[in-house]
Amino acid sequence: TGRSGRARNGRLTARTDAHHNAIAAMGFFSSASSKQVDDFAKELARELARECPPDPTSEGAKPNVTPKRLMTVLEQISAKALGFREQHDLGIYKKARLGNTFRWELAEIGYGKTFVEEVTQRLVVHISRKRR
Repeated sequence: TGRSGRARNGRLTARTDAHHNAIAAMGFFSSASSKQVDDFAKELARELARECPPDPTSEGAKPNVTPKRLMTVLEQISAKALGFREQHDLGIYKKARLGNTFRWELAEIGYGKTFVEEVTQRLVVHISRKRR
């Protein structure tokens, strides 16, 4: 066995194979590229802005829609994010990246800091729940 963890025949040793399986099980990596995650997060933020645009005249630059409408749109966005997580098997780092990119895009669009933090936290908690 060489230092690469491969047996002389080119196959992974049992120890190295177990290590690779453990890393995959911890959920650090995913099938989505960073660009795919960023693009998806930005699209979610833009969807929120289309459906519930920020009202710069309101305190905290919140959307000027009814609470019921806001909840409906947030549920739709959360469902899409959950589907993306399932499709791409997002790991810890990609979930964090999705949340950060979503947060930055909302701020760029013009939502207030408090609103941005609340909505982002909701999204990240939703996609971080254990699968059933």
